[in-house]
Amino acid sequence: MSISERLNEYLHDNKIDYDLVPHPHSFSSLSTAIAANISPSQLAKAVILEDHEDRRVMAVLPANHKVSLRALGDKLNRDLRLIEEKEVYEMFSDCHKGAIPSLGEVYNVEAVYDDLLVEAKEVYIEAGDHNTLVHMAREDFIKLIKDAKHLRFSHQSIH
Repeated sequence: MSISERLNEYLHDNKIDYDLVPHPHSFSSLSTAIAANISPSQLAKAVILEDHEDRRVMAVLPANHKVSLRALGDKLNRDLRLIEEKEVYEMFSDCHKGAIPSLGEVYNVEAVYDDLLVEAKEVYIEAGDHNTLVHMAREDFIKLIKDAKHLRFSHQSIH
């Protein structure tokens, strides 16, 4: 099991109780939820976007949802698009490709969280590899994201 050094330090500095949850290797947030035997609605996935002024934002939403770029862009008054995968890898160099911890503050990235995430009793996020999740109580997750924007900007893709 591996956790990003930056994420581990951030959780420790914020006095967050968490568990590391191992799971079989996976390549998508939905397959990760299935492999870890958790509800996809409890797994917070991160999608990195960029606006017309090259400002980046991390959109965090449940694994079984998709970002509505138009809805989020309208709410933030920005024209948003997905960034290239190569750029994502550079931003999260202490993580395996595609295993992004969904806490923007850890990486000094503006983040916006879908309101649906705070409905779950427990929240899981990527630890930085494709075999480990970080599991925390809803209250701890809320504590970590309290200063970020909270909006509704996703739609369910898998029922």
